[in-house]
Amino acid sequence: MVALDSTKLSAERTRLAYERTLMAWVRTATSLISFGFTIFKFFEYLHEDGAAQPAHQFLGPRDFAMVMIGTGLVALILATVQHVRSMRTLRGGYREAPYSLASLMAAMIGGLGVLGFLSVVLK
Repeated sequence: MVALDSTKLSAERTRLAYERTLMAWVRTATSLISFGFTIFKFFEYLHEDGAAQPAHQFLGPRDFAMVMIGTGLVALILATVQHVRSMRTLRGGYREAPYSLASLMAAMIGGLGVLGFLSVVLK
């Protein structure tokens, strides 16, 4: 068994902290995206069912959904950029850092968010 020195262990703890931080942002972005899409579909269903008449508002359900989904996507993009920069800095001193699975998850959620945004925009 090979003993790990304290530098490698601290670099591994730092890498895992970066992963946890990005996953927290992924959860936040997923919540924003899904909440926005749910609001849009709920009010769309009410309008199709005839239960509610469209009101002339400053920020209607469709606009609100676009703001929520867009906010989630922007947050996810900014968090991913920060994560990539942090990992690049960490790899400068510790070359053995594995590929980030959190960034892969962020990309997948980002793709789903873009699809949700397009479905709201294109209705």
